[in-house]
Amino acid sequence: MDGNGKVPESWPKMQLTATARVILEKRYLKKNEEQVVIEEPEDMLYRVARVVAQVEQQYGKSAEEIEDLTKQFYELMARLEFMPNSPTLMNAGRDLGQLSACFVLPVDDSMEAIFDAIKYAAIIHKSGGGTGFSFSRLRPKNSTVRSTGGVASGPVSFMKVFNAATEAVKQGGTRRGANMGILRVDHPDIIEFIQCKEDNSEITNFNISVGLTEEFMQALKERRNYDLVDPHTKKIVAQISAVEVFNKIVDHAWRNGEPGVIFLDRLNKDNPTPQLGDIEATNPCGEQPLLPNEACNLGSVNLKVMVKEQEGELVVDWERLAAVTRLAVRFLDNVIDANKYPLEMIEKMVLGNRKIGLGVMGFADLLSQLQIPYASAEAVEYAERIMKFIQLQGSLESERLANERGTFPNYEGSIYDGKRKMRNATITTIAPTGTISMICGASSGVEPIFAVAYTKNVLDGTAFVEVNPIFERYAQEYGFASPQLLAKIAETGSVQGLAEVPAWVQKIFLTAAEIAPEWHIRIQAAFQKYTDNAVSKTINFANSATREDVATAFQLAYELNCKGLTVYRDGSREEQVLSAGTAKGKKADDTAAGQVPPPNSITPRPRPEVTMGVTEKIKIGCGNLYVSVNADEQGICEIFTNTGRAGGCASQSEATARLISISLRSGISINSILDQIKGIRCAACIRREGVKVMSCPDAIARVIEKYMDVGSNDQGQAVAKNGANGNGLSKALEKLSEVAARSGEYVKKIPVNSLKRKASSGVAVDQACPDCGMPINHESGCVVCIHCGYSKCG
Repeated sequence: MDGNGKVPESWPKMQLTATARVILEKRYLKKNEEQVVIEEPEDMLYRVARVVAQVEQQYGKSAEEIEDLTKQFYELMARLEFMPNSPTLMNAGRDLGQLSACFVLPVDDSMEAIFDAIKYAAIIHKSGGGTGFSFSRLRPKNSTVRSTGGVASGPVSFMKVFNAATEAVKQGGTRRGANMGILRVDHPDIIEFIQCKEDNSEITNFNISVGLTEEFMQALKERRNYDLVDPHTKKIVAQISAVEVFNKIVDHAWRNGEPGVIFLDRLNKDNPTPQLGDIEATNPCGEQPLLPNEACNLGSVNLKVMVKEQEGELVVDWERLAAVTRLAVRFLDNVIDANKYPLEMIEKMVLGNRKIGLGVMGFADLLSQLQIPYASAEAVEYAERIMKFIQLQGSLESERLANERGTFPNYEGSIYDGKRKMRNATITTIAPTGTISMICGASSGVEPIFAVAYTKNVLDGTAFVEVNPIFERYAQEYGFASPQLLAKIAETGSVQGLAEVPAWVQKIFLTAAEIAPEWHIRIQAAFQKYTDNAVSKTINFANSATREDVATAFQLAYELNCKGLTVYRDGSREEQVLSAGTAKGKKADDTAAGQVPPPNSITPRPRPEVTMGVTEKIKIGCGNLYVSVNADEQGICEIFTNTGRAGGCASQSEATARLISISLRSGISINSILDQIKGIRCAACIRREGVKVMSCPDAIARVIEKYMDVGSNDQGQAVAKNGANGNGLSKALEKLSEVAARSGEYVKKIPVNSLKRKASSGVAVDQACPDCGMPINHESGCVVCIHCGYSKCG
């Protein structure tokens, strides 16, 4: 093998989009201490392939066989046919070495156990994983605590503590902490739980789901009361109307998509190791039910490239799909052994059950190539057929591995015991593919496309239209392509009702928001039919959908044997920002006209689509701090910080930078900001020789002070002499360059792609990505930015 970690020149290169390269450079590729990328995308895949293939040594494979398998694994990923979950790409072959995405931790009913769970979650988040919890074992609010003579504060209060802990931990600097919180529907605090996220600013690092039981669903059908049970005493403490509880779930899901529902008894019906206990919770996006202290690693087959031409038409390449599936199962089984687990108790459970979760992405792309509408019975049929095939091939490979390497250690007493040998307790999972689907240039998971075309802006202000490549191919092939048409589509993302687009093409390219919820659910149910674990999917509703529509969706999901459901009504989580007007018709410039805003009502201007800036490295007590000052035509508008490998107060520095940024865009005087942060003292900085700043905030202040003449926003007035035509931005860059040249610093240009929807009076503007400021999409219980790769669940 190449000792320097570089992929052999003769091996194939990745065919990546510009967006994919940006995402890889920002979040996945190795960086040195100065945060400079030192790895090519192909080197990343080679690093991963080598680590995963090396496991074969413990199963008696020769060096030549391992080298051959390394190449097979590499080519599988380089051809974008399969991609493992993000922690594997990020961490394989690096010091952290934690390769799993999904974890479930128990929360037992004692103060010690609760805070142990918080500690363990922090360790997992730092390693790159997401955590799921059931809070159903905790005694209800106001019940007696004998050991102290006090009263219990209840599950929701402790969820807030978990949430705060998650906020303080950023996962390896690349992934953000995500949690799933589940409470059984028969817990006495169920109403408080259902309502705990009605404020979108509360418990922001959690998705929440109500654990529905068969008993509850029967009570709902019969429109009767059901029992609430104290988990501590096991006694019935009250009865409550099933209809009332269901309506509260529906109402809050209609309001902002929270909570979702999990059908607990169905999870346990398919629990492969019932002898080890019940499944109580799932990972953050709901697709991976796990036992307490269990983890799972995931990967996805890219269905977009599983096609071939046959007699002039594109068809599914079943032979290639079988080969990819089998190799992917071997890859994921090897990951279990290559993994460096964050906790010993998790390692024991994972090695005992050896669960893997192989899923798919690019399903919508596959359908459009086969000219099949997503909202159709034929699409449902293909979903079943494809997943049945993957399940069969994956199971056969797991059986073959069991014969070669042995069954999973907890095989005895499992559902397979005495029937067939299996290497893995579970094989298949349909996960949200988020950033890995963007790397592969494929549609996410089993979701529909979100837009046929949209507008991107490049650094010089030139806008261009990003078009779904399959639609573009049809437009060229069938003679209806034109720049004017693509620009028109980019305004809304839709082709519906456009006379230039043939009716049959319009049917194929329905977007997520244009597909009736029933078809979303039927597709989910079709994949669930042949999936060991569960299916992560968002059921999209138009903003005009009613609560009755949401209720119908939950009931249909139950009837079709789904294991859970997440809904999202368009615009229900978005924050109103000033644009052409508001829902009440209030003018955006009322305050400028002399009206005094009420207390705490200042709204910062949106983050610009394009900024240019300077990054300086400053020595601090803990190592190095990198401070970026970015400006647009109105002056300095944002600050970013990053710490070097030696560490530092990363979260505090980031929080300081964020608060400064929002203050700058709210019109607060730069001098006022500097007065507050300049001169703050830190013992680590003061005592270390060679450090010229007093603290991280002081370092940030000094960099801002150096570049503050780029533009003045003192007294809330912005310098924007050249308007919005880009000249102001050029002037800002010139000033930054002049100052930077004198101090020898590096000037960076930051292009930010944009996806804009026209804002009109009474329409909420899309929720913005916190990293790049562009609109984001809601899918599979997460928010995802297609522009920079940011994703967050919870």
